[in-house]
Amino acid sequence: MRRMAQDQPAVPLAEGADFDRAQWEKATAAVLRKTRRLAEDAPDSAVWDALTTTTLDGLSITPLGTPESLADLPDIGLPGRAPYTRGSGTADPELEGWDVRGWFTDPETTAEDLVTELENGANSLWLTLGGRGIAFDRLPTLLEPVFLDLAPVVLDCPEDPVGAAEAFVAVCRDKGVDPHPATNLGGTGTDLESVVRVATLARDTGVRGVLVDASRLHDRGASDVQELAWSMMLAVTYLRALEAAGFTLDEAAAQLEFRYAATDEQFPTIAKLRAARALWNRVAELSGIGEAARAQRQHVVTSRPMMARYDTYTNMLRTTVAAFAAGVGGADAVTVMPFDEPLGLPTPFSRRIARNTSALLIHESHVAKVIDPAGGAYAVEKLTDDLAMASWALFTELDGLDELEGVNDLAAAAERIEPLIEAVRQERAAQIARRERPITGVSEFPNLGETLPERRPYPVAPEVHRYAGEFEAMRDHPAVQPVFLATMGPIAAHTARATFVTNLLAAGGVGVGSAGATDGVDAVVDKYREAGAPEVVCLAGADAAYAEWGADLVGALREAGARHIVVAGRADLGQDATAVAGLDALAFLRALREELQR
Repeated sequence: MRRMAQDQPAVPLAEGADFDRAQWEKATAAVLRKTRRLAEDAPDSAVWDALTTTTLDGLSITPLGTPESLADLPDIGLPGRAPYTRGSGTADPELEGWDVRGWFTDPETTAEDLVTELENGANSLWLTLGGRGIAFDRLPTLLEPVFLDLAPVVLDCPEDPVGAAEAFVAVCRDKGVDPHPATNLGGTGTDLESVVRVATLARDTGVRGVLVDASRLHDRGASDVQELAWSMMLAVTYLRALEAAGFTLDEAAAQLEFRYAATDEQFPTIAKLRAARALWNRVAELSGIGEAARAQRQHVVTSRPMMARYDTYTNMLRTTVAAFAAGVGGADAVTVMPFDEPLGLPTPFSRRIARNTSALLIHESHVAKVIDPAGGAYAVEKLTDDLAMASWALFTELDGLDELEGVNDLAAAAERIEPLIEAVRQERAAQIARRERPITGVSEFPNLGETLPERRPYPVAPEVHRYAGEFEAMRDHPAVQPVFLATMGPIAAHTARATFVTNLLAAGGVGVGSAGATDGVDAVVDKYREAGAPEVVCLAGADAAYAEWGADLVGALREAGARHIVVAGRADLGQDATAVAGLDALAFLRALREELQR
């Protein structure tokens, strides 16, 4: 049902208490002025600009959804009905919640590992086969105790999808069972002949056979819009190939399963999954596919790039938020990446934590009790539509040129989208460097004394553009020399800036030695000499101390042997560098490390 604008929209803030826009703006502006995020003379209406965030795709997310933002949007229908924005209705009705899909890539995976996964909360298995994972000839032993008619299996072997599919089907035949209909033989990649062969085998076996894996683009650093547009490009290319091979359009559509990534940015993830279903419905509708066959089946994987190698256990928080967003967004199947995935092959413990994440969300938080719980939320509905429109525009740019035909479609589209992905990578990296996108445990609150857990390496390292990569590279090779932290005055006066700069330096693998509480130039210089008179020094104190004796301290430290002096805060004391909030932390840390190596 279309929502119409109101003359004076009410903003529900609490049960039974409605306030109009002006009242909300006034209350919000008062808070922002106290925190100095809004100028005293700024109008209350400026809170919208102050609190609106912009995604990497240039889409605006307002701090509060309002009815008028949806006034011109079309009807999104009911859950399980076209355009499927509110849910595809393809989930297994016997499941209480989404399909919890366990991921296995360890070449030494055992049958006991798979049984343990299925007996302790997983509903299906995702097996990485071939050179990147489990050998084909191990499948009969691994799957011997698995009831393949009850537990769907999804194969992943881009380098040889035909070989993987044939090996799995042979196991089913030897066991005398028909695999679960939600099984996917994993035809994927740019070799369309292989995709068609796998899909044909899948159709004859009564399962799905094609995987539209947009998560691989996400792993390379793509934005949400790029991931969605690429998934449509892949799907259309596969549809064309299957139709040319004799599949009806409805048969071809029934072969497809879509894989997307879920990040810890919960609202964009929720909107992305809802937009994906609406996009596919529109593509399928224009292709002449029947309404029932236009429902998109989604397998959602928590993001690999968002994971960090340092402070690894924090990844549990990231994956919990991502899994929550995937469930709320209507994913049919969800794989939570083990928290130690960035370090190497997961352990039984990390796999247990991963599957229990879904168990807690489904059975204790009851996230799956309501269909499309985000539906009707003005901000989510608007973001869903914005993502869909932007993705459609990029998709038509990738697919709508006459020279794109057949197998050349993907190659030409990949060439067009690559510079767009690179631009997103650079912008994201710049925001991370300025710590506008903080990464807990890496760019924020790092622990220099941390010992990383040891894990066995992958057979082939995953191709992942990890967001924390540049900071982690510095942490991998910590600075040999520490920085002397010249703390000025009592602890209460210098602790804020001392803490800020200590965390900043630790993010780049640089330790500090602090002077502690001091009173005056001579006291700091004495502590400096006791520390061995290191050549690199950072001052941390209150503005009053800087104004009173900061310049004198800089001069005295230079006379005592300091070669490079940094000041934490906005003060001109004749220093060599300044550390303030919003600086390019990566550039600052690299320059400082060079000074420490001189």
